[in-house]
Parts: sequence; C-alpha cells; structure tokens
Amino acid sequence: MIGHWLFTSVRNMRKYPLVAGINLLGLTIGLSACLLISLFVLHELSYDDFEINGPRIARVDMEYGFGAGAAMQRGSATSTKVATTFKRVFPEIESAVRMTDPNRIVVYRDKQFWERHFLYADSSFFDLFSFRLLEGDRHSALSGPNKVVLTESTARRYFGIEDPVGKQLMIGTDSVYYQVTGVMADCPSNSQIKFDLLASFSTLYENQDNAWLPHNCFTYLLLKDPKDFTTLPPKIAAFMKTEMKGRGMVINFLLEPFLRIHLHSDYPGLEPGTSIVYIYILAGVALLILVIACFTYINLSTARSIDRAREVGIRKVAGASAGGLFRQFVGESFLICAIAALLSLVVVLLTLPLLNRLSDRRLPVAVLFSAPFLALVLVIVTAVSILAGAYPAIVLSRYHPVKVLKGAFAKTSGGQSLRRVLMVFQFVLSVFLLVSTFIMRRQLNYIQHKRLGYDRDHVVEMPMGRHLLTHLDYMKAELLTNPEVISLSHCTESPVSISASYSIRSTSMSAEQKLAVAGNPIDPDFIPTTGIHLIAGNNITPEDMRDAQPADFTATGIWVPGKGIGAVPGNTITPVLHFILNESAARTLGWSPQEAIGKRLFLDSTRSGYVKGVVEDFHYQSLHFGIRPLILFPEMRGRKLLVRITGRHLPETIAFLASKWKNAVPEIPFEYHFLDEAFNELYASELRLGKIMDLFSAVAIALACLGLFGLASYSAKQRVKEIGIRKVLGAPVSGVVLLLSAGFMQLVLLSLLIAFPLAWWAMSQWLEEFAYRIAIPWWSFLLAGVLVMSITLMTVGIQAVRAAMLNPVKTLRAE
Repeated sequence: MIGHWLFTSVRNMRKYPLVAGINLLGLTIGLSACLLISLFVLHELSYDDFEINGPRIARVDMEYGFGAGAAMQRGSATSTKVATTFKRVFPEIESAVRMTDPNRIVVYRDKQFWERHFLYADSSFFDLFSFRLLEGDRHSALSGPNKVVLTESTARRYFGIEDPVGKQLMIGTDSVYYQVTGVMADCPSNSQIKFDLLASFSTLYENQDNAWLPHNCFTYLLLKDPKDFTTLPPKIAAFMKTEMKGRGMVINFLLEPFLRIHLHSDYPGLEPGTSIVYIYILAGVALLILVIACFTYINLSTARSIDRAREVGIRKVAGASAGGLFRQFVGESFLICAIAALLSLVVVLLTLPLLNRLSDRRLPVAVLFSAPFLALVLVIVTAVSILAGAYPAIVLSRYHPVKVLKGAFAKTSGGQSLRRVLMVFQFVLSVFLLVSTFIMRRQLNYIQHKRLGYDRDHVVEMPMGRHLLTHLDYMKAELLTNPEVISLSHCTESPVSISASYSIRSTSMSAEQKLAVAGNPIDPDFIPTTGIHLIAGNNITPEDMRDAQPADFTATGIWVPGKGIGAVPGNTITPVLHFILNESAARTLGWSPQEAIGKRLFLDSTRSGYVKGVVEDFHYQSLHFGIRPLILFPEMRGRKLLVRITGRHLPETIAFLASKWKNAVPEIPFEYHFLDEAFNELYASELRLGKIMDLFSAVAIALACLGLFGLASYSAKQRVKEIGIRKVLGAPVSGVVLLLSAGFMQLVLLSLLIAFPLAWWAMSQWLEEFAYRIAIPWWSFLLAGVLVMSITLMTVGIQAVRAAMLNPVKTLRAE
C-alpha cells in the first residue's frame, strides 16, 4: 500500500514537473526562512532558563528625584550600600550580590590584553547564579580581595594547557596581582551575564554602607520566595521614605524579575537586551512566510485539480474510498514537505553563519540536530502537510465519478474563488512586510544621520587608565605632530553615551531643591574635539582646570597640566569650578543661554562654581529618550581619550597612533574604536531587526511571485485554445498579454488597499518607541505599490507573452 502511494506520488511529480518544482522550491524557501527565524527567536526566549534560582532573583532598579513632586529618574545601577543594607534589614532576602564591569588590562608574562568582559562580583555570586565551576571552591573563590576566576576559554588563552589555579595575573595599570582561584565553564550564549574574568568585588570596595545616591554597580537579590516580588517592594518604599526624610530628596528601589530583564526591561544591564516587540515581529514574519509558502502550494494544487479529476473518477470506480483518496493526497503533500524539510536543514546549516552575523549571536550548529529543534521541524512539516494538502485532498476526494468521467467537472469547477482569496492574502502579507521594511529602514537611516549636536565622524576613542594621565602632555604633543591629527581630548564619558547623574542647585533655589542632571568631567579640548556648538559664553581653559583641583593632589591622585600627579605649590584656596550647561539645563533653571553666564551653581552640594558657557542641546543618549539637562565641568579623571583625525589616510594614521601609544605607555595595550561605532551600538537591536527584515521581506516577495509564476503558467496553459482562437480572429499579442494579466493585476490592487492601512497602523505603533522619529512617508506606500505591481506584471507578462507567441494552428489542432 505504502509502495503504491509512493509510486503514485512520484509519478504525479514527474508528470507535472513545473508544479512540483515550484511547490518544492517554495516550501524549501519558506521552511528555511521559518527555521532560521525560529532559531533566533527560541534562543532569545530561552535567555537565562538554565538559572536554577532564576524565578527568585531580582535586579534592583533605582529611581530618584529632588524635592516633592520632582520628576523621577530611573536606572538599573545602584550604590554599594543597597545590597548590604537590604540583606540586613529585610528577612525576605536570602542573599545579595553586587557587580560592576569595567574594562581592565590583564598581563601574564608576554601576553597582554584589554579585557572588555571583565566582571567584579561579591563572593555570593555563585549562591545566586548557576554558572558551573570546573576548578576551585564556589564559596571561597571570590572571598577576599585580589582573587579572580577565569572562564575555560580565557584560561586556555592565557595559560594554554597549564593548570591556572594558584597562578597570578597582573590586572590594571597599577601592577596589582590577582590570584587565580578557579576555572568555570564559558558563559552560555543565552545568558544576560557574560564575562571572561570574574574578580572579587572586595578588591574595589569594602562592604560600604555610607551613601544611597552614587550608582556605581548592579545589585541582584535572591529572594526566599517568588511571592516576595509582590510583598517586598512596599516594605522597601516605606523603609526608604524613612531613610530620606528631611534630606530634600526622594529615592526608591524597585525589584525587576531577573528572567524578564532581557526581553522586557527598558533599562540596560550587563548586556543590551532585546525588546519583546522585536521577537513578536520576527515570529510574525516567520509565520507569514510559512503561510505564503503554504498558500502557494494550495493554489497550485487546486489549479491542477481539473487535470487530476479523471484520475479521481477512475479510482472511485475502481473502489477507492473518499478516506483513501484523502490520505493519498495528504500523503503526497507530506512527501513534498518532508523533502523540502530535508533540503531546508541543509540550507539552514549553510546559512547559519550569515544569521549569526546579522543577529550578532553565536547560535551553535549543534542546535540544528538537538531533539527540541528536530521535534519543531517535525511539527512544522506535519502542520504544513495538513494545511497545504487538506483542502485539495477534500475537494478532489469529493468528486462524483460519473460527472467527472463525462467531463462535466471541467466545465464547472476549478476553485477560482479560493485561489483569488489566497493570492490576495499572499500579496497582502508581502506588501505589509515590504512597506514595514521601507519605514523601518527610513527610521534607522534617520537615527544614523540625524544631526546630533556633535560630530561623531573620524573620532577615535581609546580607553585609558589613570596611569596614562602622567603621560598625557607628552601624548598630546607627540600625536599633534602628525597633520592627520586635528585635536585630542580626555573625558570620563564620550558624547555618545553620558549616563552619570549629578544634582545642581542655583542660588535662587532652597537647600532642599535640586535639579537632577547628567554630567561629564571634561578638559578644555572636549568641545573642539567633539564639535559641540557653544552658543553663549566661553569654553573652559587650562587655568579653569587648575582652579578646579583641590590643594592636596597626591591624596586624590589627580593630574595637573604640566605637573603630572602631585601638589601645586601655593594652591591652598578652595577649588572653584567653571560649569558648562546645555540649553535644557539653562532653560529648566529659568535662564536664557546669555542670562546663564556668570550665574553661581552648586554641584552635588559640595562643590560650587559659576556658569561659564552654554552649549547647544546635543543627543548624549539614545534617540529613544529626550534630551535632559546636562552639566560639563573640568576635572582630570578621564577614562577615555578622544582623537579627531582627518580620515584621509586612515590605516597610516591608526598605525601612527599605535606606535606613539606604545612608546608612551608600553605597559598598556593599544585599543581603539570609532565614535560612530559606539553610536551604532546604542541601536544594536534595531539595526539587527532592520537587516533581518530586509532579508526576509525579500524572501516573502520572492515566494509570492513564485506562486504567481506557477498560477500564471497554469492559467495560460488552460486558456491556450482560447488564445489561439483570439489570435485567429486578429487579436494582437499585446491584447492577449493584457487579457491574461488584467485579472492578476486587479487582485494585486486589492491586496494593496488592504495591506497599506495595516502597515501604517503597525509602523505607527513601532515608531512610538522613539522620542525622535520620522513622519511615515507617503512615498513608501507608493514605492511598495509600484514595485509589487511591476514585479507582478513582469512575472505574469513572461508567461502571457509565451502563450501569446504560440502558433494558433498547432494549439487549435491539438486535443
């Protein structure tokens, strides 16, 4: 029985090679696209699912404001006080861990690296998280300062086949040695906490318990019961209300479920998250592509139902039951789908590296052959087989053999209405994806080319430690000898992302009133190097830098121009700061840019000074957020060196920077990236989505046109005698082409009318996520419509011209 079914299925595929080929190609492309997207979506949905304590882990977010009724600022970083205090005060907390992730220089013998994935954590880290320690003790590996645990690949990178436990690494620029106390398995790709080296938090801080406001670490709590997510926050709010009473400031802490952070949090953590909205979009695209592929199969199957009508009639006369015929046709569908699935696995295997590049993920090849993924493939194949084969099977198995054998069916049937509906639906989906892609691309282009208020082109950013400050005068002098180098500046944060928070108060505000602002310590060259526009007052000067420093430089380790680290003779006066505000800060304080100049301000209530300049508002955060008040002030504790270059001879200029860096600070490896690369990292999720949408929208259009090609070919074949008669009667080729194309073009026009409002609504919702966004351009709909109609006309026209060019004598003579 099975042999007969296979023989019949193969015979039908050989009898109708064009239809079989289009069905097989369409299903292969559709399944491949669906599986590729499923790989990414399943990976994102599986984030942190290996964490045994995941349902009980909370990240602590901080919100704060100054004065009653003040706007509250929120972020995912806290002070070091939170973990120790909360664990002591609230019995609902079983354990707590603090983490921070600075870049560090790591040296072992002749190996020297800037480690971007360096993490400090409390010794309780392994109590909360389920990372697998291969060597060392989980309880003592991070207890005490200057201890470090390496991941397996990092241990191999530094020590090769040697046992690293007990050996020492020099970390940082101050020649501090850390003892390797353990080796752990590499962090899973679906973990929001990723690192290569894990060092003890007590190396940086003792168990401080002295301030609520500085936010210099991430705090995670292990709750005793998941129900505490509901009961604990009100207790924290009441506790903080008592703590902040009479201080003129409001601070509260919120608990964010650890397992929701990657997909649902608005606040970045140790790794940028992925919006759940984008997961829904990609899952929808996968489903739409699969539906388009299924509809192509159904359309072509019902279109050739006339050709198979006599086969069904004869089978019924010979005793075949309706159920047997149903199983026959669904079985044929399953065979094609199974072949397409095997081909799809090959395609996915070959294109997985491309997906990894587009998604910036490391999806392993082994996942293709895992039981869950193969089960998913089987489910999809079975579902597609039933969806794509059920309707044709039902229609064909219900034929009345007497009518069919007399030819009555050929005159009355054909499933025309269903084919039209399915084709309209295919093009609605394709046009929807196409318009959405145009608008997404437009928004991403707007983000990448919007005037930001600073110039990010041809600016090289290099991480620097405090050790480099003693060589900064020399570095600047040496680098400026090259005509390709325009200017240099050191700062704490680059203009791409300024996240540090401060408070300021003017003399007209009471002691309890404060304004929350973002802030950045800078030097005199920061504004010229970044191209920020000064609209009132003047830039800070080297003298302002000197005035801003305390008398005892040795204690603070602060660098002075021309002096290095040390005291300035005779400088015993109280430091005076000269501030630069942005327009938003001046406006919030009630001043115009010109009125702000010379006004006295207090920074964090401990430092006073005067406004020396006002700069034009610039976007120092993602365009998802509006511009907030900002203050720039002189201070020599920068972490970044910015170098503006001409960009004319890029390889030679980078080589020059590297050589001068090596001469000045050979103990620090040369590391750099461009400011526009850092800017693009702010929109990593959007850029990934844009690239993936580009690819799969093209796939959707190709699938719809593939089905259209098959239907047009079959339609032309069915009407070949009609075309012959029309030509004999004098119809021109153009008239025949128009005749065959008109019906398809009407369906495409209908699909445009349905798809355009849907795309407009969906993209309006997506654009709401951006504080700065485009107006949806009308021409994107026009362009999509023209493109789809042109492709349709070309696809149908090829088949129409071929049919119109046939010799009518031959077509009318053939039976």
